[in-house]
Amino acid sequence: MDEDWLSQRVRSAEASIPGGFDLSACVTERIHLLGGVQSYGTLLAVDAATGLVDTAAENTGALLGRDAAELVGRPVTEVLDAADWAEAVESAVEGDSVAVAFPVRAGAAPVRSCFDLGVHRRDGLVLLEFEPRAPGDALNFAGFYQGVRGALRRLRSATTVLDCCRAAAREVRALTGYDRVVAYRFDGANGPGEVVAEDLAEGREPWLGLWFPATDIPPQARRLYEENWIRVIADVDDPTARLHPPVRPATGEPLDLSGAALRTVSEFHLEYLRNIGVRSSMSVSLLREGRLWGLIACHGDAPTRLAPEVRSACELFGVAFSMQLAAIEERERADALARSGRDASAVAELLDADVDGSLLRHQAELRRLVDADGVLLARGGRASGAGLTVGPELAAALGGYAARLRSGEVWATDRLGELLAEDGVDVPLTADGPAGVLMLPLGPDGDYLAWLRAERPLPRAWAADPARPVLVGPRGERLTPRGSGAVLRSTMRGRSLPWSTHDEAAALEMGRLFTRLVLRHADELAALNDELRMTNLDLDSFAHAAAHDLKEPLRGIANAVTFTLEDAADGLDATSVRRLETMRRLAGRMDDLLNSLLHYARMGRAGLRRTDMSLDEILDRALEVAGPRLAEEGVTVLRPEPLPRVSADPDRVYEVLLNLLVNAAKYAADRPDRTVEITMEDAVAPGTDSPVPAVVVRDNGIGIAAELHEEVFDLFRRLHAPQEHGGGTGVGLAVVKRIVERHEGRLWLRSAPGKGAAFYFTLGDEGPAD
Repeated sequence: MDEDWLSQRVRSAEASIPGGFDLSACVTERIHLLGGVQSYGTLLAVDAATGLVDTAAENTGALLGRDAAELVGRPVTEVLDAADWAEAVESAVEGDSVAVAFPVRAGAAPVRSCFDLGVHRRDGLVLLEFEPRAPGDALNFAGFYQGVRGALRRLRSATTVLDCCRAAAREVRALTGYDRVVAYRFDGANGPGEVVAEDLAEGREPWLGLWFPATDIPPQARRLYEENWIRVIADVDDPTARLHPPVRPATGEPLDLSGAALRTVSEFHLEYLRNIGVRSSMSVSLLREGRLWGLIACHGDAPTRLAPEVRSACELFGVAFSMQLAAIEERERADALARSGRDASAVAELLDADVDGSLLRHQAELRRLVDADGVLLARGGRASGAGLTVGPELAAALGGYAARLRSGEVWATDRLGELLAEDGVDVPLTADGPAGVLMLPLGPDGDYLAWLRAERPLPRAWAADPARPVLVGPRGERLTPRGSGAVLRSTMRGRSLPWSTHDEAAALEMGRLFTRLVLRHADELAALNDELRMTNLDLDSFAHAAAHDLKEPLRGIANAVTFTLEDAADGLDATSVRRLETMRRLAGRMDDLLNSLLHYARMGRAGLRRTDMSLDEILDRALEVAGPRLAEEGVTVLRPEPLPRVSADPDRVYEVLLNLLVNAAKYAADRPDRTVEITMEDAVAPGTDSPVPAVVVRDNGIGIAAELHEEVFDLFRRLHAPQEHGGGTGVGLAVVKRIVERHEGRLWLRSAPGKGAAFYFTLGDEGPAD
C-alpha cells in the first residue's frame, strides 16, 4: 500500500498540524483519475471502433463550438474532419504511452480553428487533446531543428553524469525560457532527491546541493513519471475543465488520463507550487533501466504554455539523457571491470590450498580491493571475519539475503539498518558493526563473502525539514516545502559510503577467481582423497594379512620352546633355560602385538552400523568388564547425571568406553579418593571457537604431560615400560582415536602430571540424538 510509504516521523509531523492533516490522502491520491483537464485546451475520448464520443471536457463549447453534453454519444466527425480522425486512429497505438501530435482545423462547422492535436490510446479509446494555435503562429522548423540538434550534440559530449545534468539544465532552459531549471537525482527508488545541477535567471536563489523530502513526490506520481516522459503545468491557478460524464458508465470510474498532456493537477501539488512562488512548471523524466532516476524540473514565475514541438524536444532530451546516462555507466562499468580484474587477480595470487584460511590471512589486501572496513566469510555454517564486529544473528540474516542471490550476482547496500527494518529482520546493530555491505554469494546454500563498511555520517542541507512536511504556510495552505533561506542542515546517520561500480566489478571478479580456485583445490583434494583411500585400503589389507600370516610361525616358535623346556629342561644349564623362557615370553608379547594390530586393522576395514542407542546402556556393558578392574584398584565410578541417546555404532562406542575406563584403572594415582567420572559436557575442541556436546571420561590419576598429549594416540606408543601399570601394547588409545574418527567425530585430551586426565570425544553430526 502507498500509505505504508510514509515514515513514522512524517506521520508524527502531520499529527502536529492544527486541525489534523492526513498526508496519506496526498500519498494515495489517484492522480490519473482526477476527472479534468487544464482549461487552455480541451479533450475528447472517442471509441476507436465506432467513432462516437465517450467523454468530453466541459470547455468544448468554448473551444470547439459544441457543448460536452451535446458531443457525448455523437460522431467525433461533427467537430473533426474524417481524414484527420482516420489519421488519429492510425497513429495511436494501444499500449504506447507516447502521444502523436499533428496540426488540424477543428470545431463545429462552418467555423473551424487551428489546433495542435495530441493523440494516444487508453482502454480502447482514442484520446484527442486539442491545444489552440494562432493561425500566424507557424513553426520555424529549420531554425528549431538546428537548435535542438545542437543541444543534443552538446548533451552527447558529456562524459560524466554531472556533466550530463549540467548540460540538460542549460539546454532545456534555453529551449523553454523557464526561470529555473534544475536536475534532480533521487536517493533510491523511494528516497529524497538532491539538486545536482541548475540553470536559473538572474536574482534567483540557488538550490544547488539542496535535498528535498521524499514526500514531495509520492509513489503514484513516481509511477506516472516512469510512464510519461514529460509533464507540463501551464498555470497553477488554472480553472480545471471537468469531464462529462464525471464517471464513465462502462467502468464506473473517471476517465484514465495517465497519458494525457492536458491532465489536470492535484490540488496538493498546486498548493506545493504556489508556496514556492511558482506559476508554471514542467518535469522531464530521467530513467535508468526503466526506473525513475531523477527529473529535470522547470519553474516559471508566470504562466507558460509550451507548444507541442517544444514539449517533444524536451521529451527527446529526457530520452537522450537517459541513453547517455546508460552509456556513461556502461563505460564506467567496463573501465571498472578492467581495473578490478587486475586488482582481484593480485589478491587471488596470495591464496593457497587452504582457500578459506588464506582468504582471512590476507584480509587486509581483500579489504583494500574495495576500500572496505571489514570482511566476513560464511561457509558451511561458520562465519569468520575481521575489521568490524558481526554477531551470529547478523551473519545468519545476511546468509538469508545471500541464499536469494543467483550465481554471479552481487548485492550491496549502504543503509543496512534501514534495509533490515524494512524487511522486518530484528537484528541488533552495534556501533562497531557494519552500516554497509557488499555481498557475493558462494553457492545456493547461503554461503557468502561480504565486504563491510562502517557508518559515515553525511551532512545534508534540506530545502525543507523532512520530518515536518506539512506546516501551515503563509497563504494558509498545509504544505510548505521551502521559503527563502529556510535551509535545514542535518546529518544522515546509519549509512556507509556508497558502493561504486568499480567495487561491484571487483567483487564479481574476486568471486569468479575464488570459485575457480575452490573448484581446482576441490578437484586436487578429491584426487588426493582417492589416492589416500586406496593407500589406506592397501595398508589395512597388508596389516591384516601380515598379522594373520605371522601368527602361525610365531605360534610354532612358542610351541617348540615350550616342548623343549618340558622335555629337556633337566639336561640344560640355567643360562639356556633362561634364554628359552625369554624366547617364550617374547613370543607371547609378539602374539599380543599381532592381535592388537589385527584389531586395529579391523577398525579400518569394518563398516559402521549407526543406530539410535542409549549411552547409559553402553556404559553399563563396559562397566561389566572394566568394573572389577576398577574395584581392584580402588577407583570409584561417578555418574552425576544420565547420559543422552546418540546415533552411533554400539559395539564401537563400547570399545571406546572400555578402553578409557581400563586406562583410568591402570593409571590411578597413589591417593585414597580415586575416581573416574563419565558425563556429557559442552566443550570447545582445540582449534575451534564454539562449544559442542562431548562425552567426557575424567579421572584423577597420574596425568599426562602436555607435550605428550598427541603421542598417546599413536599406535604402539606407551609412556611407560612394558611391565609397568599392568603392561599393554599401546594400541588401546589408537583404537579409540580410529573409532571416533570413523564416526567423523573429534577426540582430545586435557591433562597435566598429578592432575588426572580428561578424555573428550564427539560422534560427528549424527552424535547426540533428539
